[in-house]
Amino acid sequence: MVPIVFTEDHAMHVRVLAFDLDDTLAITKSPISATMANLLGQALKSYELCVISGGSFPQIRDQVIAQLDVPPEHLARLHIMPTSGTRYYRFEIDRNEWIKQYAEDLTDAEKATIIEVLTTSAKQLGYWEASPYGDIVEDRGSQITFSALGQKAPPEVKYPWDPDRKKREQWRQIASELLPDLAVGIGGTTSLDVTRKGIDKAYGMRKLFDILQIRADQVVFFGDQLQQGGNDYPVIETGVTAIAVRDSTDTAVALTAIAAVTG
Repeated sequence: MVPIVFTEDHAMHVRVLAFDLDDTLAITKSPISATMANLLGQALKSYELCVISGGSFPQIRDQVIAQLDVPPEHLARLHIMPTSGTRYYRFEIDRNEWIKQYAEDLTDAEKATIIEVLTTSAKQLGYWEASPYGDIVEDRGSQITFSALGQKAPPEVKYPWDPDRKKREQWRQIASELLPDLAVGIGGTTSLDVTRKGIDKAYGMRKLFDILQIRADQVVFFGDQLQQGGNDYPVIETGVTAIAVRDSTDTAVALTAIAAVTG
């Protein structure tokens, strides 16, 4: 992780802290820890927060929102961008619920093509799991997520499957060539995420700039997939300060440092 030096000048200048979810805020497909929940709750007192993840809204709700103990006015400062920024939800206090603000959904034809390509390429590479943990393909409306071991595979099975990213990178390159008009990115520890080209985490970040009337240099983003081909990589092109983390422990260290300055 790039060392975090967060000064009082930063505290006055930065308006948004943005995060990937799996392996940035939490262990894959698991709830955030009590420590992380407390750190995010503290950060919401001073900043707008954004969680922009390849996961679906229900997944982010269960992993993050349900773990927070904050008042409604703080929830209203939390911006949820599921499926790699192709959707956006905000908490509306007067309605006491999370409301979808936009969704850039794929067409049925696009979805069918994506599923065919990812299924065929996974089988050709020997990555097709005959007895998966739950569904391999998840249609998230604006994103197709293809999890090699199944959506419900436990962390102890997922992490050893591709620790050096070589399987996912080879798979991503093949799929990208077969889906030239779509964006294929490495998502979680065993998955690929496919969205429309240009409708990705960079798109989501730019939407947030417009909504909050802020500049890129007022945003700090934390992610574990910032390398080229990772689904956090598009964020870099927006000009935000992008901090590469290895896991949620790194993110907790950074948030602790920020809390020490903001109080």
